[in-house]
Amino acid sequence: MTTTEQIEIEIAYAYPKSYFLKKLQVEKGTTVQAAILQSGILQQYTDIDLRENKVGVFARPVKLTDPVNAGDRIEIYRPLLADPKEIRRKRAEEQAKEAAEKKKLEKEAKAANSNEHYL
Repeated sequence: MTTTEQIEIEIAYAYPKSYFLKKLQVEKGTTVQAAILQSGILQQYTDIDLRENKVGVFARPVKLTDPVNAGDRIEIYRPLLADPKEIRRKRAEEQAKEAAEKKKLEKEAKAANSNEHYL
């Protein structure tokens, strides 16, 4: 009789104010997808869609078909709410607008101060 080697892994999923973290034993050679299914997380968090949500191990992207290794923490990532490039572009526009407004106010203050000398 052969016994299959068991390894310990973790499954992690985080919300802004809460998270799911579960340790479990799986057979060596288990795929990422099989480990996620075995964890029961998909029943607990119905918003997870493995066709849409990206997964990784210790912040490195992996495929659902990749085998897990002992000690792996499989992370299920939530979709981004906004495009990071778009956020940076808007922030840069706001900063430029604020800088222009500050420069305008400083110029007006300087002009007002120079006019006081002639009164």
